Amino acid sequence: MIDPALIADELGRLYPDAHCTLDFQNPFQCLVAVSLSAQTTDKKVNEVTPALFRAYPDPASLGKATPEEVGQYIRSLGLWKNKAKNLVSLGQELSTRFQGQVPSTVEELTSLPGVGIKTASVVLAECFQVPSFPVDTHVGRVAKRLYLASLNDEPEEVMRKLKKRFPKDTWIALHHRFIAFGRDICHAQNPECDRCPFTSFCRLRKP
Repeated sequence: MIDPALIADELGRLYPDAHCTLDFQNPFQCLVAVSLSAQTTDKKVNEVTPALFRAYPDPASLGKATPEEVGQYIRSLGLWKNKAKNLVSLGQELSTRFQGQVPSTVEELTSLPGVGIKTASVVLAECFQVPSFPVDTHVGRVAKRLYLASLNDEPEEVMRKLKKRFPKDTWIALHHRFIAFGRDICHAQNPECDRCPFTSFCRLRKP
């Protein structure tokens, strides 16, 4: 396996300004947007959240809505019925257990409805600057192709290995750069290997 530092350096050169592409103004909006992003694109989430946030600007208002009401705003997203139900429960939990504030620990965040380790890690990184390395489909795919993780690793194991291989103060930036690389070059289907600087040690390299 190539030195992870070389991967980090090259990704930094290619995507120095990589950042979260979800639109949000505060931790509550971030938590909602990331929760909605499962099995859909950030672009699609950004299309529905402005109206959603106008209708439900805080946990209290979201918690008082019905899943059917919330669903009207997010029908264009995958799994929208389940997401609407979780969002209402999320608003209720934030209001009753956390005084309307988004908690800042992974344990508390993952205790909330519909919030897994990836969503919690994104919120911690984006809103509280807690070093985190969220693993979405892009990060997982790139990590496995570059031998930074095994093909059968679950996302949490991929995250554990990435955290071990890269300095803690680089995790947040690298997370965004892995995503940018996955979207730009290392696609799930038809990756643009002719543009990739890592073909010499990639699992997809041609014999």
